[in-house]
Amino acid sequence: MTGADGATFVLRDGECCHYVDEDAIGPLWKGQKFPLTACISGWAMLHQQPASIEDIYQDPRIPIDAYRPTFVKSLVMVPIRTAAPIGAIGNYWASRHRPSTEQIELLQALANSTAVALENIQVYQELEKRVVERTSQLEAANRELEAFSYSVSHDLRAPLRAIRGYSTILSEQNAAQLDEFGRGMLERVVRETHHMGGLIEDLLRLSQINRRELLVGPVNLSELAERICQTAAQAQPERHVDVVIAPELIASADKGLMDSVLSNLLSNAWKYTGKTKGARIEFGFSPGADGVPVYFVKDNGAGFDMAHAQRLFAPFQRLHTASEFPGTGVGLATVQRIIHRHGGHIWVEAEPGKGATFFFTLPRKEETVA
Repeated sequence: MTGADGATFVLRDGECCHYVDEDAIGPLWKGQKFPLTACISGWAMLHQQPASIEDIYQDPRIPIDAYRPTFVKSLVMVPIRTAAPIGAIGNYWASRHRPSTEQIELLQALANSTAVALENIQVYQELEKRVVERTSQLEAANRELEAFSYSVSHDLRAPLRAIRGYSTILSEQNAAQLDEFGRGMLERVVRETHHMGGLIEDLLRLSQINRRELLVGPVNLSELAERICQTAAQAQPERHVDVVIAPELIASADKGLMDSVLSNLLSNAWKYTGKTKGARIEFGFSPGADGVPVYFVKDNGAGFDMAHAQRLFAPFQRLHTASEFPGTGVGLATVQRIIHRHGGHIWVEAEPGKGATFFFTLPRKEETVA
């Protein structure tokens, strides 16, 4: 572009100029290093400005002994980045030549573009380093999580079983020796061990979601919902609940995990409509603004104040007391993790005494699932 007979690419290496590469009609200084104060590329970097030299033998900035064996008679050297230069780009001519303003500006534009590219490389390298560090941290966290899960699975459940067993023996063999208060306390111990067992199981399921491999395929969500609601109805035959399930809702997802999602959402709807006359539960969908289906589970049960909605998906956070509606407070946290693992979103709309509607999305079949 400049009609030069050679070009060189120089990077600053501490207090030296490193001639990294060259393309010329004769050999120059590729691979060599010189002090910043002993070469024209160093001068361009130190002074943060181009050096244009028509006759190298008439310029005191040129180390003549280094140039004498070369073909160079004239040159232009421009810094890579004018603020705190990190290198330089040079053009050389074999015959005496006065570089024009346009040639100098062109070289400086190329050097500026090179600066951007080098800075991007540095950013990418730093990002890669951070990714490696974060990956290492994540692997360590996963190992700790596995150890924790093992501890929960074995070390905590064993004494819990013992407490439950001793309490059962005490209740069966020594109940007559206890007064009404004692028997009540014993019943509470047994009840709380069952509750703690449920907490442990829920905690284990929650911890395993992010480590489980997704087995994605077509899933008939309508069939899953019908089975879950039928099971709930069989468990409480005295209740009459109007259940409406949209037919043939097919999604691309992990069937086992989506069974957990719908089990939690529909079981909650069933539970929180327990004190509602004319209870109604609906599972359906509506087209989203971007064409992605929005699935929903809607009920007309107890509902809640949306001011507390941000707590809803946090583990062990409950908006109703256990005496009103039993539960561990882990189910919705599990649901959120599953939906997020699929690349979807989940949110809720509710009103006290008027029920709640949980909405969630799943990626379309052609979209990538994490």
